[in-house]
Parts: sequence; C-alpha cells; structure tokens
Amino acid sequence: MKRHVHIAVFALAVLAPLAAQAPAGWKVRVDRSAAASDPDGAGEIKFVTMGSGFHATNPQAAVYWNPANTVSGIYILKGTFTLMKPSGHTNYYGLVFGGSGLEGAQQNYLYFVVAQNGTWLIKRRDGDATSTVFAKTPSDAVKKPDATGKSTNALEVRVGADKIDFAVNGEVVHTEPKSGAVAKTDGIYGIRVNHLLEVHVDGLTVSM
Repeated sequence: MKRHVHIAVFALAVLAPLAAQAPAGWKVRVDRSAAASDPDGAGEIKFVTMGSGFHATNPQAAVYWNPANTVSGIYILKGTFTLMKPSGHTNYYGLVFGGSGLEGAQQNYLYFVVAQNGTWLIKRRDGDATSTVFAKTPSDAVKKPDATGKSTNALEVRVGADKIDFAVNGEVVHTEPKSGAVAKTDGIYGIRVNHLLEVHVDGLTVSM
C-alpha cells in the first residue's frame, strides 16, 4: 500500500503545473499559450512585491489579483506599468476589472491593456473564450520603449454611471457605453501580463 501511495504522489508531482510565486494574499492564474507558433517561455512565473509596487516576470501569460480588491458602482481604477524590455513580438499588459470566478471554469473579467508597439486593446474573458470589445488601436498616448528598452504607461479605467473612459497617460483613448460586453464592471480588479514579458507595476489603486 505504501508503495502505491508513493507512486501516486510522484505522479501528481509530475502532472502539477509550474509553480508561481506571489505576495501574501494574491492569486495567480496562468493562461498558457495553445498556439504552436507562439509558444510560452521556459521557467516559472514570478510575481513579487518590489519597492512600493509589484514586479511580474512572465514566461507564461497570467492574471494577478487579491480577492480583497473589489469595487462597485462609479470608480476610477489606476495603475502605472513599466515594461522592462521589449519581447520578441507584440504582447499586452495592463488592468483587469469587473472580475468574478477567477479561480474557476467560469472566470469572467474585462481587461484594458497596452503593448510595446504603441497600441491599446480592450477585451472580455468568459471562461476559456475571449471577445474583443475594441480592437488593437495605435495611439500616440501609448509610450513605446526608449533607448534603454523601457517604457512607462499610466492606465486608467474611469467607470461612470452610463459610460467608461479608458485613458493612457492622462489622455482618454476610448469611451465605451456601459452596456453589452462592458455592462458588468463591479467585481475584482487586478493585473494581466501576457507571456514573454517583464513588467513593474506601481500605484494600483481604486477611488470612488
């Protein structure tokens, strides 16, 4: 019997997904690539406290959140994201909001993200499916990597009674009616970082 138990434990260890570091109270949901033409990187995801913010190293894409971080009604969600170096191709990072069921099969959230090529994007996640709220759009408001390879972009989601403003570095890049795919804005807020990226996050705050 003991031999069988040892074999079972070993099998579970082999099948277990890569571990992910995270600060106390924070959760990590890995979103592995299913595209052979766009594979994930090797190694473990690391999400750690650094200075006054957080630092994410993402061989694989992931969503980060603290279940205590919820908001409803009219609010402004902010976060400042520093891309530490460009990836080999365009990948997005930014804010998650209106989240629910993030640990289960019925995960649901909106995300407003930017990329190193100066574009922004708004999408919705429902279970394993994603839908585009507003397609990838270039904007001069989105800062591209400088000579050091870094870029810093302050993102805001301004949820009103009947509309949502999406801003980058203080400039509203899009306004969406609070209906349809973006009708649900109450819930958990957090961070999304796609694979092959290293991003530092400061000032993740919400105000009413």
